[in-house]
Amino acid sequence: MSLESVRAFFSAHAPDIEIIETEASSSTVTLAAEAHGVEPAQIAKTICLRVGDETMLVVASGTARLDNRKFKDTFGGKGRMLGAEEVLEVTSHPVGGVCPFGLPAALPIYCDASLKRFDEVLPAAGSPNSAVRISTGRLAEITGAKWVDVCQ
Repeated sequence: MSLESVRAFFSAHAPDIEIIETEASSSTVTLAAEAHGVEPAQIAKTICLRVGDETMLVVASGTARLDNRKFKDTFGGKGRMLGAEEVLEVTSHPVGGVCPFGLPAALPIYCDASLKRFDEVLPAAGSPNSAVRISTGRLAEITGAKWVDVCQ
């Protein structure tokens, strides 16, 4: 159902954006880059984290790594990545398809500065073999994301 919630999201918020489904899995940054013919850094990975009682999504370049100091300075605490079952519960998306689209409830969404070097990125679209091509500005706009600098 996760892919369907993403379809509904784009139908309502950006009907011009097409969901790309591939035969091969695109559930990791490397596989997604191969499936879509782009460099791994252009894949926009979505990380589900919790700081204290707040759960959030951080969308970053596929090759970027969270910087613990920057993260703590930005959010006031250490981020803890959620396990696969918690991620599915919070986002409705399985690991490998996690994205900031079609969520069952509003979550704070942040786009990391590591995405800004690209005109277009490819985040997952709710399943391990789906993605969308979207400009970085539009990604932040339609998800209500705030820009942060929390990666190395």
